[in-house]
Amino acid sequence: MMERTRKCAMLLVLCLGHLASSLEVPLDLPQPPTITHESPKDYIIDPRENIVILCDAKGKPYPSFFWTRNGTHFDIDMDPKVTMKPHSGTLVVDISGEKAESYEGVYQCTARNDHGTAVSNNIIVRQSKSPLWSKERNEPIVVREGVSLVLHCRPPAGLPPPIIFWMDNNFQRLPQSSRVSQALNGDLYFSNILKEDSRSDYICYARFPHTQTIQQKQPITVKVLNLDAINETMADFYNGTDIFSDSPAEERKPSFLIPSGPTSSKLVLRGQVLEMECIAEGLPTPEISWSKVSGELPAERTSFPHFQKTLRIVNVSTSDAGDYRCTARNSLGIIHHTIRVTVKAAPYWITYPKNLVLAPRETGVLTCRANGLPKPTITWTMNGVSIENSPRDPSRTVEDDTIIFTQVQIGSSAVYQCNASNEYGYLLANAFVNVLSEPPRVLTPADTVYQVIRNNPALLDCSVFGSPIPNITWFKDSRSSTLDGDPYILHDNGTLEIHVAQAQNSGKYICVARNFLGISVNHVYLQVKEPTRILKQPEYKVVKRSNSVVFECKVKHDPSLLPTVTWLKDNGELPDDERFVVDNDSLTITKVTESDEGVYTCIMNTSLDQDSASAKLTVVEATPTPAIAYEYPDPPTDLELTDQRDRSVQLTWIPGNEYNSPIQKFLIQYEDSLHHHGHWHNMTEVPGTRTTAHLKLSPYVHYTFRVLALNAVGLSQPSYPSRMYKTRPAAPDENPSGVEGHGTEHDNLVISWKPLPGLQSNGRGLQYKVMWRQKEVDNQWSSVTVANVSKFVVSGTPTFVPYEVKVQALNEHGPGPEPPTIIGYSGEDLPESPPDNVQFIVLNSTLVEIHWEHVPAKSVRGRLKGYKLFYWKEQSLHKHNSHHVEQHVLLFSGNKSHGMLPGLEPFSLYAFNVRAYNSRGEGPACTSQQFETPEGVPGHPSFLRITNPNLDSLTLSWGPPHNRNGHLTGYTLRYQTVNNSNELGPVVELALPPNETSVTLLNLKYSTRYKFYFNAKTNRGAGPAITEEAITIMDEALPTAPAFGNVNSSLGEDGALISWEYWGLEKDVYVEYLVKNSEEEWHTEYVNGSQTYLLRGLKEGLSYRVRVVARGHSDQAVHHSEELLVTVPAMASRQVDIATQGWFIGLMCAIALLILVLLIICFIQRNKGGKYPVKEKEDAHTDPEFQPMKDDDCTFGEYSDSEDHKPLKGSRTSSNGTVKRGDSDDSLVDYGDAGDGQFNEDGSFIGQYSGKRERDTGEGHESSEAPSPVNNAMNSFV
Repeated sequence: MMERTRKCAMLLVLCLGHLASSLEVPLDLPQPPTITHESPKDYIIDPRENIVILCDAKGKPYPSFFWTRNGTHFDIDMDPKVTMKPHSGTLVVDISGEKAESYEGVYQCTARNDHGTAVSNNIIVRQSKSPLWSKERNEPIVVREGVSLVLHCRPPAGLPPPIIFWMDNNFQRLPQSSRVSQALNGDLYFSNILKEDSRSDYICYARFPHTQTIQQKQPITVKVLNLDAINETMADFYNGTDIFSDSPAEERKPSFLIPSGPTSSKLVLRGQVLEMECIAEGLPTPEISWSKVSGELPAERTSFPHFQKTLRIVNVSTSDAGDYRCTARNSLGIIHHTIRVTVKAAPYWITYPKNLVLAPRETGVLTCRANGLPKPTITWTMNGVSIENSPRDPSRTVEDDTIIFTQVQIGSSAVYQCNASNEYGYLLANAFVNVLSEPPRVLTPADTVYQVIRNNPALLDCSVFGSPIPNITWFKDSRSSTLDGDPYILHDNGTLEIHVAQAQNSGKYICVARNFLGISVNHVYLQVKEPTRILKQPEYKVVKRSNSVVFECKVKHDPSLLPTVTWLKDNGELPDDERFVVDNDSLTITKVTESDEGVYTCIMNTSLDQDSASAKLTVVEATPTPAIAYEYPDPPTDLELTDQRDRSVQLTWIPGNEYNSPIQKFLIQYEDSLHHHGHWHNMTEVPGTRTTAHLKLSPYVHYTFRVLALNAVGLSQPSYPSRMYKTRPAAPDENPSGVEGHGTEHDNLVISWKPLPGLQSNGRGLQYKVMWRQKEVDNQWSSVTVANVSKFVVSGTPTFVPYEVKVQALNEHGPGPEPPTIIGYSGEDLPESPPDNVQFIVLNSTLVEIHWEHVPAKSVRGRLKGYKLFYWKEQSLHKHNSHHVEQHVLLFSGNKSHGMLPGLEPFSLYAFNVRAYNSRGEGPACTSQQFETPEGVPGHPSFLRITNPNLDSLTLSWGPPHNRNGHLTGYTLRYQTVNNSNELGPVVELALPPNETSVTLLNLKYSTRYKFYFNAKTNRGAGPAITEEAITIMDEALPTAPAFGNVNSSLGEDGALISWEYWGLEKDVYVEYLVKNSEEEWHTEYVNGSQTYLLRGLKEGLSYRVRVVARGHSDQAVHHSEELLVTVPAMASRQVDIATQGWFIGLMCAIALLILVLLIICFIQRNKGGKYPVKEKEDAHTDPEFQPMKDDDCTFGEYSDSEDHKPLKGSRTSSNGTVKRGDSDDSLVDYGDAGDGQFNEDGSFIGQYSGKRERDTGEGHESSEAPSPVNNAMNSFV
């Protein structure tokens, strides 16, 4: 109770006390240290350069600097390699001759003076690393076409981690696609590999960004084999054995390469980038898609790089936690993988402590609020020492994340550190409390004179400092009333603004700064001047040579400003010629010559502003009229800029040749080289009679202009660009559009807007002042100034309350106009109450009405989008039906309190519940209730079959309905005859009990078609019927003629032509066919009233069974023809035997004759020169059957008697002199079957070699004579 009383007292003190704001203390006054610059927390250094660890601070007296390293004092005087910069705490480590890694560690800087101690963050210093790739030998990878493949990169671990990419030997990036892509770890994945993926230069590169070095892995060779082709080629060589046990990869459904298993998990920190990947293999290539199981993906923060295989979410928030599903699908199947994402958060600021300047006995507060997941721990230190161990101060009270100062005294100055930390990081902030007693001082120089032009804003400065904070008031002249309200705006920094200055605003202004220690007064003066304007501008002149011309330039200006009038020609001085006469308001040129052509500009300058205007002079001379020729005009020339002002400029130009087609208009374009370099934009158009244009400009733009001329033919080429004109920066003219306020969490408000484009920034340092307050609760606006973002998140808000929001643009030159206020709502939370008084009304067997009461508005905790009605079938009430649990949902709008459940199944037990839902999701469900649907009519019987046809009887069998929808009470069978003209006879109806499954009908007419109608019944009535037709068989004593006759077939190039004769009554005739000896079903082709039909698409080399069928009403076959066997020859009309072609026979005869002549010549030569050894020739050739001629004497090599019976080179001989199969890779024995040589189906020559070999071997044993070279040669060609 006392603790609660003490807290209430503290709050009362805060309400009554003066809440000091952060002030900039003049450096001539005492103040504790403030750290102004420090190195980042994670500081990675380049080992090739000196280490520089930043630490700068300000204070009075100037602070001293100390360092700790790894938690202990770092004495820099003991290390000659370490120095501290003068007037700074920055450390410089000279690493020449040293290893940078010896200086790795955790550093912290301390800045101290008589009033306190400030500390820096812990600076972790680590050297960057770019290690070399370990040496390895990459063996070639041989894979079969269609399988998946992973090429591993495995780069060396670097600091920071390297960037991975794959290239070839030519340093070209390897193409990637949905089939081939790089994973996040750098590995290269092939979902299925193709023949064209074979290459020897798959190279993985690792780029280390800090040192800008690139390391290369050894190239990887991939060979893709088409096994179909290999097996077909090598089958005969290896006795028909498939050398590869696995068949070529066929089409297959997807499976995941990564990640493995059905589920996985991932942890990510708030604000970081979440990347998840799913890479699947399969054939065809699987397609990857992503979804969030319990919500929608944040579209504005989500992307799908790497061909949809990666899900990337930037700036992760806690709302991104949940289950994500990646799906891989192709034409053969689909698989899923679920990734559970957990979002944690390192600490982040809600409110960080700000410096306090307090007067004695004042009250102030240091607030340190941070959020995170888990919730961060807040600890305070004073002057770098834990606040529990600091000297006790009765004016200080620590309340968790707040320190309250009451009745402070001189000497209480100190620097306080707030540390917010959890397991994922920490935040550290310094804020000093400076207790000063200072009377006001005005820092703006006295008697400053401000001069402005009428209708422009006027800003009168009154920069002050004091403790307590002075109160500033403004007075004008001798008036006693303060300046407050329109047209005056008093800014927080003491500046008085007159938004639109007028003449009556001129005068003396008094700035008065007061606190209880004194008063300070300063006088400034404002003078509002009239703008300078050219009332009559010079006009475009066309004069004949030797005439005179006058340009007028009448100007109005403020009398107190001394104007200077200057005339320019082509942006330069006027020629020094007595023909040019300048008066007060005109320029006269006498005896005009062609050299006088140009643009003349009148410029009026004052000390505050200027105005200018230009006109062009054209000198003409009478010339003969040329022949008329119409062309595109020439581009304008000599673009000049005159009358240059902050928001406007005058552009003049000289028209080009118009080629007898008058210029209709000029198109003026501009380029902004500051914001959109290289892009030209249309600015304005002027009539073709003008050569000048007054252009309105925007501030802070680097303009370049060009002009195009348009005549009846078309547009000219653009002119040469003008010189660049840079407009001065200014405060923004407008505020961002599209301002919205909405919540993404139950305790936040996201304020978003459409940023201003660069052209509208009007100056450097574009920022946005975001302001918000809770509607009808807060009187004061909260604000924050941000840059380079388009949204701001306000945390810690109540759930779903209205806020007033506005966003104002500002830059280095001031704020934009006052922005409009919009209404937004903080984030929603799930509804907390279910609907009450839920009831149901069963209307019929398939429809139920549900009623409920609206949930209270407060319990919705958001915008009520409606109600979700969940319902599911528990089970059928029939004992034969199975249990069902499939859940359905219906949506109803928020103004509905009842709804219908349609499409229910009769005779079933259902359960349901109702839930309210908003944009955040569904609330709790009401208690589930059950209801039963009454019986309905049954579905149709599951089947009806007709069997055992006799002369006068048929047997019918059936199955009960799949959907009984109640208790079956029986079946109804109705049937009637159908004659040849399709007329129906009388209906006969039979009632059958529910437990029967067949019935035999007697006393039917023979050879008669009957149509049957069969349905089931419950107490609710009869269900739908199924129908069948059947025919009783003919009387054996009365045979009938067949319906089909003369069925024939003939083959042609287009297919098989089937013909028949038909005498039956049925009109639906079909031709049916199937492949002989196959188990597939008959293929059916409908015949449209003809007695012939052409079967197309039959495959060559196959035999087909063909028949003609007539069908009745129920599509039952009534008549069949006899079957035909149609055989389609294999390429009968297209295959050509090359051995029977005349040209081939003639060519072979010519070759044989030529060889015979050569052999005879060689034989004659041998008889003259004896035998020649051929061992060298034998070793040089791989074909054992053919011995080529010698190069020197055109003779064939000859075996001696000792070598005559040796096996061919490269083979082995068994003990009986035969060549063994399989002992030689060169042997051609495997190609034969020991028979005569012949051609196979594809024309290749096989089988002769083994037969000839055996015959030659036998002859070698019978004779010891050296064989004739002619015979040897001929044997090689037989």
